[in-house]
Amino acid sequence: MFIPVILAGGAGSRLWPLSRQLNPKQFLTLVDTGLSLLQATIRRLEGVDSALPRLICNEQHRFLAAEQMRQLGKDKANILLEPVGRNTAPAIAIAAIQAFKDAHDPVLLVLAADHLIQDVGAFHTCLKAALPLADAGKLVTFGVRPTRPETGYGYLEKGESVKGGGFRVNRFVEKPDLETAKVYLAGEDHFWNSGMFMFRASRYLAELEKFRPDILAACREALSKGEQDIHFTRLDHDAFSACPADSIDYAVMEKTSDAVMVPLDAGWSDIGSWSALWDVSEKNEVGNSFKGDVIGHATQNTYVYAESRLVATVGVEDLVIVETKDAVLVVHRNKVQDVKRIVDQLKAHGRHEYLDHREVYRPWGVYDSIDKGQRYQVKRITVKPRAKLSVQMHHHRAEHWIVVSGTAKVTNGDKTYLVAENQSTYIPIGQIHALENPGVIPLELIEVQSGSYLGEDDIVRFEDRYGRAEDAPE
Repeated sequence: MFIPVILAGGAGSRLWPLSRQLNPKQFLTLVDTGLSLLQATIRRLEGVDSALPRLICNEQHRFLAAEQMRQLGKDKANILLEPVGRNTAPAIAIAAIQAFKDAHDPVLLVLAADHLIQDVGAFHTCLKAALPLADAGKLVTFGVRPTRPETGYGYLEKGESVKGGGFRVNRFVEKPDLETAKVYLAGEDHFWNSGMFMFRASRYLAELEKFRPDILAACREALSKGEQDIHFTRLDHDAFSACPADSIDYAVMEKTSDAVMVPLDAGWSDIGSWSALWDVSEKNEVGNSFKGDVIGHATQNTYVYAESRLVATVGVEDLVIVETKDAVLVVHRNKVQDVKRIVDQLKAHGRHEYLDHREVYRPWGVYDSIDKGQRYQVKRITVKPRAKLSVQMHHHRAEHWIVVSGTAKVTNGDKTYLVAENQSTYIPIGQIHALENPGVIPLELIEVQSGSYLGEDDIVRFEDRYGRAEDAPE
């Protein structure tokens, strides 16, 4: 048996505009499975002897992660919350320290939450081959035979075979240029570095102690000073913020003498770019992959994702076109690695489109900002059954709520009352208020905000069942 450790802290900026900072790619359904990439990662472990997974994600993604785990019936799994990102070496260290304490030095299987594996049977076979090596004290990584001269991946150089299967890792190779990648593809000794690992918790911690004791000390402090909140483990903010940022490859795997590789031939992809998603998507006879309401004419080898409206193409090829409610991306398939430069520009100019979608998920439901102008904003709000927004007030805006379906329980100052379908209520500026769905069906309403400032940070929170900070966005 082993414990899966799922790393779900990435930003996925190269898959903008679908992937946003507050709703990154691991929580999105990008392939035709009906599951997010995180959920698919967990689901493919069914059929192997493994414990409940331990999920590591950013604090700001905790409700997304918890809801997706709940949908899989894994709501009792522990979720470790990073207050800031510090790369993979500290994240894995936190999981290893906790697992060593709780489960008496288990074998850990470290997986990224945003990878695709198409042949689950072959994946299981590979895990079974790796388990004896990890049990014997080796630090196992999984190498993927390259299928193209990829310059966006790191590589593993295969060494001599080891007893029990697998090969020693001669060296880890940085992302190569195109000519070097072609040489690797033609040879037999180089594999893509999948970023998946298997080892005993004690072996990883011992090697980290040897090579990066500063990381290990900071992680131990962050965990010891942290707090347990139901199934969330909250790390101490100051201690973890002081931890050096480093990857497991740099911190441990490139330095240890016990790194071994097990080849993985299971249709692996890291879905790290739009071209990678086009590669694994179902395509028509001229190489097009269309999602949503799309019409193409004289179009070839093109990926189109239409979220909210018709997208039509004429006379184009080798493009990626992605339409969301608030942004449109058009990029040549050979330039998709540069999409993150657009995200950098959005941040530099203070635009919101890098941060979240127009439709925003909250622990109580979802809202969609359907219109906005000077001194007003209109939202469509859906509140889950038995859910409640925080008790709060605003300094600069009033709110008018119109119930479309369901029944709202409204706290408005010192009064509490029900608002039924086709009824409305008004919340003045400065009034303490709350919104709750007391029913068993979703509550849908239209909220019209008016005032001199309509930012999400104009909130004073007095009570919140979800444990959010007083000035956190609703």
